[in-house]
Amino acid sequence: MTNHAAPRQRHAFKLLLSLALSLPLLAVAAEPLPSWNDGPSKKSIIEFVQAVTTEGSKDYVKPAERIAVFDNDGTLWSEQPMYFQVLFALEEVKRMAPQHPQWKTEQPFKAVLENDHQALAASGMDGLMKIIGATHTGITTAAFMDNAKTWLSQARHPKTGKPYTEMIFQPMLEMLDYLRSQDFKTYIVSGGEVEFMRAFAEQVYGIPPEQVIGTTFATQFQLNGNDASILRLPKLAHNDDGPGKPESIQQVIGRQPILAFGNSDGDLQMLQWTAAGPGKRFMGLVHHTDAKREWAYDRQSNIGRLDKALDEANKRGWSVVDMSTEWNRIYPFDTGTTEQKK
Repeated sequence: MTNHAAPRQRHAFKLLLSLALSLPLLAVAAEPLPSWNDGPSKKSIIEFVQAVTTEGSKDYVKPAERIAVFDNDGTLWSEQPMYFQVLFALEEVKRMAPQHPQWKTEQPFKAVLENDHQALAASGMDGLMKIIGATHTGITTAAFMDNAKTWLSQARHPKTGKPYTEMIFQPMLEMLDYLRSQDFKTYIVSGGEVEFMRAFAEQVYGIPPEQVIGTTFATQFQLNGNDASILRLPKLAHNDDGPGKPESIQQVIGRQPILAFGNSDGDLQMLQWTAAGPGKRFMGLVHHTDAKREWAYDRQSNIGRLDKALDEANKRGWSVVDMSTEWNRIYPFDTGTTEQKK
């Protein structure tokens, strides 16, 4: 019996030794948020998630109530040098121009066709809304989605040369995955037009269409024989920015989020609404501080201005993510670290 027992004991010892040696590697593999450097934001996120998902904890939140909302532009993907949806609209004007010969002499379309940035800027918000209306309405939702998907598949960012759907933040993708692994339901709540975001959100972020909330146009159901469609009308139904965000959250979700992430003053009311709820809450802002790997801007920017929300965050102790120091990787295609990029 002794002769047979010794090999079995040695084999068992080898298995235990192998398991012991592999445990550190398993721990590393299981470490959440690998593109986040160890710092205050990563620590706060993990501590919050652990607190609200641990049964028996005083901060425990039932899975059905684990609602997390995220802005899109500047929070989940870049927004410079101009909101990507606006760039889409400008390209759509050029694509549609042959069917609208009057645009050659009609502003703001003339400015777009002639690449006259000064005249385009002078047209202001009224001019932009004319461009958005002309390119986003008067067609069915299916046709608009096709246009958006075609542009997204072909267009390239002027700085990186990458598709716009690759200009997404790897740390935020990891956060979305981490939250979903802990039974959170993740939503986009953005000032961007809802159907434009639905054209890519599920493929890029893993967020299905029914969990995408955004600015909406009025629509009209149409039935022609067996052919049913939804026509997009040139009338704004809801501006999902500023106070419009908590309003749409209540209307669409019907639950107050326990986690909210934004990057600009347009997200302030969404974070305030989240903070106002009972129990433990998490409010976060992405602060664009990395001019080398992305862009650096906040209070004076015309795109994604972060001023009042930054003051509120500092006053109330919300998490402000310093992109330059807290993210070791910005985009999925970026393999460098913060230290390597300096």
